[in-house]
Amino acid sequence: MLAPALGFAQDARLTVSGDDDDLRDALEAASVLLRPSDDPQPPADIVAAARAEYRRLIGVLYDQGYFAGVISVRVNGQEAAQLSPFAAPGQINSVEINVDPGRPFTFGTANIAPVAGGTELPEEFTPGGAASTGVMQRAAQAGIDGWRDEGHATAEVADQRIIARNRDAQIDADIRLDPGPRLNFGNLNPDGQERMPAARVVEIAGLPTGETFSPAELNRAANRLRRTGVFSSVALTEGAVNPDGTIDIDAEVVEAPLRRLGFGAELSSVDGIALSAYWLHRNLTGGGERLRFDAEVTEIGVDSGHVDWRLAASFSRPATATPDTTFQADAEIEFLDEDDFDELVVGLTFGIEQQISDTLVGTLGVGIRFSDISDAFGERQITLLTLPSGLTYDRRNDELDPTGGYYASLDLTPFYGIDSGEFGLRSEFEARGYLSFGAEDSTTLAARVQLGSVYGGTIRDLPPGYLFYSGGGGTVRGQDYNDLGAIQDGRESGGRGFIGLSGEIRQDITDTIGLVAFYDAGYVSADPIWDDSGTWHSGAGLGLRYATPFGAIRLDVAVPVDGPTPSNDFYLYIGIGQSF
Repeated sequence: MLAPALGFAQDARLTVSGDDDDLRDALEAASVLLRPSDDPQPPADIVAAARAEYRRLIGVLYDQGYFAGVISVRVNGQEAAQLSPFAAPGQINSVEINVDPGRPFTFGTANIAPVAGGTELPEEFTPGGAASTGVMQRAAQAGIDGWRDEGHATAEVADQRIIARNRDAQIDADIRLDPGPRLNFGNLNPDGQERMPAARVVEIAGLPTGETFSPAELNRAANRLRRTGVFSSVALTEGAVNPDGTIDIDAEVVEAPLRRLGFGAELSSVDGIALSAYWLHRNLTGGGERLRFDAEVTEIGVDSGHVDWRLAASFSRPATATPDTTFQADAEIEFLDEDDFDELVVGLTFGIEQQISDTLVGTLGVGIRFSDISDAFGERQITLLTLPSGLTYDRRNDELDPTGGYYASLDLTPFYGIDSGEFGLRSEFEARGYLSFGAEDSTTLAARVQLGSVYGGTIRDLPPGYLFYSGGGGTVRGQDYNDLGAIQDGRESGGRGFIGLSGEIRQDITDTIGLVAFYDAGYVSADPIWDDSGTWHSGAGLGLRYATPFGAIRLDVAVPVDGPTPSNDFYLYIGIGQSF
């Protein structure tokens, strides 16, 4: 098989015997001589690269399971191994690389010992399995990882005997491991911090000193430091082994800039322009505290003339009470100028966030919420005492552009009306799932379900912001913003029950450009139970995605499909990040 390329040597060609396309691709990727070069290379450099080509290509053969291959690299018709880079030809006209990989090898014997209980070795590492250096390396690493999971932090390969039997095209592999002693965690030794005291780094990391060494615990400690946002780089590595059977851990950290300023913008032909900005201090007093201020203005330029705005401040402190507990305080003031109501909201909440596992986070708080309202039910003021709580389970492979995994969140807010004396409960649930397939997983199916309900209190005892509407970029694209509500006590209002359904087919066209087809549907009812009393509406459309390092730039065009007020209008949405 012949693969020409305008490369390092300007006229380099690769010929590979057989029909193993994966092998050919790997050889091409490893070859220096085949790499494109805009400028002519000196003959001495070409000869030096050609002499080093044997080592590079033989490594590829071994990794692909070919242990009896023959490689020829000829420069101007002469074998490169016989040329001296100090006496290179005055001109190089051709470079020919010929590879005869021979037969693929299998394992004759495949032994590794001793191994810890529960160690999972590669399936190929068995007599008759496809042999390669990669399989043997993975087997050795699996054996080491098995012992490290049992607390043997210094486990290593003690000896190995690898014999290639060319006549039989088989590899006999015998790997011997040295587990080393079982060790406990010693001290964490931070280095590189500037504003944060070393003792605070140790407190946030929460390394379980005195307990059995565990790579999982080591990763958790590193993740706790990363989650603070204080550090741009965190690396935890094993240090010295102490006479008392403990092993110290070295923490190399680099602090990120203290302050950050950010801006955002979205455009919708119906929702108008939304502008947002924030200012963040990552390490307020040197203990990892975060202080953030947010400002947002939405619905700028809509026909109704309504403009909503929000100002918020939040403070958080990691490692409060436990290494996985973050104290939070939030304050906000928000004005909602909607078709059905005007509401000024002032809120204050104190609470904690608990990192239950790497994928599960819980929150619990106490707050007070004051609303000054004008709507179809008259002008009134409502003050609620709240106990907001939530759980978030995140198994997505990428938060900015997920192509696999799933996500779920549940928010429960019990509340008590100080003026009405009524108790109630507001709940929101959201689940998202992603599945990719095709060449390089270029096609992604994405789905989202949203559920909401409000129990307790009369409609006059509930702030409009606690009720549910549907329509717009966050629920049903192709419908007017908050177009669908409910009828309660004979007047238009938000609903007590909500269902949102969204599905997308995302197709990558190039590395940076993708197309999306989507369908959204929403349902709102006057009752908290999703029964026949409510109304559905839906929308569908097409979108364009342009990938950037900070998230996909999103452009969606949608039209109404069904609902109480269908129209022939189309709706445009522009923003950053996938819609969900």
